[in-house]
Amino acid sequence: MIAALGLLAGIVLGVIFQPDVPLGLEPYLPIAVVAALDAVFGGLRAYLDGIFDDKVFVVSFISNVVIAAGIVFLGDKLGVGGQLSTGVIVVLGIRIFSNVAAIRRHIFHA
Repeated sequence: MIAALGLLAGIVLGVIFQPDVPLGLEPYLPIAVVAALDAVFGGLRAYLDGIFDDKVFVVSFISNVVIAAGIVFLGDKLGVGGQLSTGVIVVLGIRIFSNVAAIRRHIFHA
């Protein structure tokens, strides 16, 4: 319940204040969002499997975002940022779809 209230408060505050993302961080925002979504869907899957641990979720959430942004940052420094961004999106996208499929099986008992 607290997580849902925190999410709702974050959405409301974001809509009201409309924060600007610094220009230097704009390439990393989509990667961070996809990494965060991966952690959220993984947490939901773990909850439905009965193995959810809030500490593991927080560490997974933060580490997913930091590692994904770090890979893209390293790619930018090496001059292959676009390719590594695509790679990160593909890998995290596969994980998200895998977790969503497992969630769907839990919900529909298929």
